[in-house]
Amino acid sequence: MLQTETTSDADETTNSGGDLWIFAYGSLMWRPDFSYAERHAARLDGWHRRFCILSRHYRGSALHPGLLLGLDRGGFCDGMAFRVASRDAAGVLAYLRVREQISGVYREARLRIKLRGLPAAPDQPAVRVAVVFLAEPAHPSFSAPLSVSLQARIIASAKGTTGSNLEYLAQTIEALQFLGLRERELERIAAVIGALRISRRRIIASKRWPGPVKCVVGWPRTQRVGLRDVKRFTHRTKVPGG
Repeated sequence: MLQTETTSDADETTNSGGDLWIFAYGSLMWRPDFSYAERHAARLDGWHRRFCILSRHYRGSALHPGLLLGLDRGGFCDGMAFRVASRDAAGVLAYLRVREQISGVYREARLRIKLRGLPAAPDQPAVRVAVVFLAEPAHPSFSAPLSVSLQARIIASAKGTTGSNLEYLAQTIEALQFLGLRERELERIAAVIGALRISRRRIIASKRWPGPVKCVVGWPRTQRVGLRDVKRFTHRTKVPGG
C-alpha cells in the first residue's frame, strides 16, 4: 500500500520555495505525464469524485459521449498529491491547463489538501495548498447525477481518442487500490458492467439479438458544446479558493 513515495527532498513539508502541489483524482493519478519530486496519498474535503463530465473527445464521441470524473461539491475525495519542484512549476501548470481545460469544463482552484502517511509533528504539517481542477456545473458538458446502471451502460461502450471509457474506469480503480483505497461507487459501476458484458455474450450466443447491443436509451446526446461555450468558460479558468 502506497502512502508516500519520494524521489527527492523527502523532508520538505511546506509550500515554500515556489514548489507546486497538484491534487489528482482521475487520470492524473495514473498518467500524470509531467515530472514531479514527490507523490503522496491525499484527501480533499468539501468535494467528491463522480462521473459528471460528458466526454465527446478523450473517452467518447459526439454521437456517443462517454463519462469523465470531476469534483462536485460535498463530502470528500481521496486521491494523489504531486509535488512539482519550483523550476518545473510554470511548465507543468501550463501543460495541465492545456490538458484539463480544453473546453472549460474544469475550473482551476487552489485548495487545501491533507497528505496521508506523514509524521504528525508540529514542524511537519500535513496540509498543503494544491492546484485542483473542479467540475463547472454551468457547462453544457456537466451532467446531473446518473444511476449506477446508466453510468455502467454508457461507460461500457463509449470510446474516444485516448481509449475506451471502460479502460478509464478500470485504471482509476487500480490507481486507488495502489493507494490502499476503495471507492464503492466506482466498484459498483464496474460490477454492473461485468454483468452487462456477460448478458450481451449470452444474447449474441443465443442469436436473439441481431448484432451489437444498442446504445443507452435516454442519453442526452442533443447537448453540444460550441465555440461560444468554450470561449465563455475558458476565459475564467481560475477560481481563487474554489
